[in-house]
Amino acid sequence: MNQFKWKSMLFGSFLLITSLLFAGQSFAQRGQFKALIFSKTQGFRHQSIPNAVKGLKDMAKTRLFSVYATEDASVFNDKALKNYDVIILASTTGDILSDDQKEAFKRFVQSGKGVVGIHSATDTEYNWEWYTKLIGGQFMHHPSQQSARLNVVDRDHPATYHLNEKWLWTDEWYAFKNFNENVHILIQLDETSYDPGSKDGESMGMGEVHPMSWYHEYDGGRVFYTALGHVDSAYENDDFMDHLYGGIWWAATGYPIQ
Repeated sequence: MNQFKWKSMLFGSFLLITSLLFAGQSFAQRGQFKALIFSKTQGFRHQSIPNAVKGLKDMAKTRLFSVYATEDASVFNDKALKNYDVIILASTTGDILSDDQKEAFKRFVQSGKGVVGIHSATDTEYNWEWYTKLIGGQFMHHPSQQSARLNVVDRDHPATYHLNEKWLWTDEWYAFKNFNENVHILIQLDETSYDPGSKDGESMGMGEVHPMSWYHEYDGGRVFYTALGHVDSAYENDDFMDHLYGGIWWAATGYPIQ
């Protein structure tokens, strides 16, 4: 083999290796999908929000997806939102979007993208009917924080694959109003396992069916919600973070559940 041919082969091998390394690095930077973490509050502000954002960023590193966290609602425009596959509403509260931003959010969902709601995402935009149906219901009230038994009624979803049928958890237990009966319930709260409180001698619980996590397809998009996540320590708990990631992954990718 002459020297020129040997150098040509060596240079070609170098280019191939370099291109593969670059492609691998590009995928690592891009990840499986892109998530927007939005945690703006116009009502009660949960002290667990920084833990939620940190936990989601750490999750993105280990699960190989990219995230951008903000509380600036101006990101809700067509040009910016087209860069994301899923919007994660991390304990948002109150009226957080202008009319134009609401329309951009709707178009994002209608384009086949995903939405994930954490905890007080149901304490958000009470006067926007489209959003209430999207997120699945509205926060009504809660008793004091305490431990309770959760019944995992559907284990055929990525958010519940890893869970046992019974799950003892400590959190702030929401009761809901204007619940969207078309959602698929994943986890229910057992009201016999905690004190839901009472008013005028009547329980403030929801009864035998007390949903805590659900999913559905809505207006062209995919939506996952979990009422868990009030306490700071939730975002350091493997079971909760796997539960959350399963919902994010499904909402972002739309891969078949079963």
